[in-house]
Amino acid sequence: MRIPSLSRPATMAFALTGMTALTALTARAEPPLIVTDIPATGSLVQQVLGDLGDVQVLLPAGGNAHHYQLRPSQAASLQDAGLLIWVGPELTPWLARAAESLTQGVSLPLLALPQTQHPGGTAEDHDHAAHDHDHEHDTDDHDQDHGGIDPHAWLDPQNGKLWLAAIAEALAKADPEHAATYTENARLGAQQIDQTSAALTAELASVAGQRFAVFHDAYGHFTGRFGLQPAIALALGDAATPSAARLSAIRDEMLAGDIRCIFPETGHDPAVIESLIDGTDIRIGDMLDPAGASLVTGNGTGDKQLYPAILQGLGQTITGCLSSE
Repeated sequence: MRIPSLSRPATMAFALTGMTALTALTARAEPPLIVTDIPATGSLVQQVLGDLGDVQVLLPAGGNAHHYQLRPSQAASLQDAGLLIWVGPELTPWLARAAESLTQGVSLPLLALPQTQHPGGTAEDHDHAAHDHDHEHDTDDHDQDHGGIDPHAWLDPQNGKLWLAAIAEALAKADPEHAATYTENARLGAQQIDQTSAALTAELASVAGQRFAVFHDAYGHFTGRFGLQPAIALALGDAATPSAARLSAIRDEMLAGDIRCIFPETGHDPAVIESLIDGTDIRIGDMLDPAGASLVTGNGTGDKQLYPAILQGLGQTITGCLSSE
């Protein structure tokens, strides 16, 4: 799969800088130093890299993908990186400036790939709708909005497969000697994703008609792919604190819509949820962990088994609460 030119203004500078650096990297006989943003991305890259090296993951165990401050040692590793593979500034704005300042490395923001699937279309489709979408949200959540794009695109396993192929191509250009290995590892990774997806489709079928609520609007890719009802989100933006008026409206919507479960999320205070459902029959499910921040070992490297574990964990958590009596 050919990696196309990036179209967004926020990522165009990365691509132009990266193309020159990529030519220099082709002379290497070993993989470049690879840095990623979150554990989910790190898992996909590690799957492609295999035993040829270790991916450095910036977000530590328990970290919040949307709000994090790079340590000096991490900023230094970025300057030495040959590849920065990340979701994009829509998810991790704290990484945008560092990505722009790369001197030798290539930046590959996966969300900007036109092939990336979104509920209702591809990344290119959503570029055209971004300005209209900005006016749809409550003012309390507007500052945390993504401009019409849900950046949690890895929660659609089809994107996981697409990204594996793009990662394999980027690594093959940087390290041609091992190109066949990267291609084969991506193929095996896609095969594993297909198996995980098939199992989840069967598991979630029994609860497909039930609605549920979540802390923030991060699960459209997952619910859309597996035929679930759209989740009601307390906060429309990333880690934004919903206003009292919004919480009141959400409570009314949940009660009117016969919502059985609401799910807290790793990295967010569940106290808001506990207060919201006080006096109702709505259950609090187990924590959802869309980025895999609670599943990492803490050694700062990628784990190729983490990506399917994230998807499986979401499916099991949602099914466990919605199917309980």
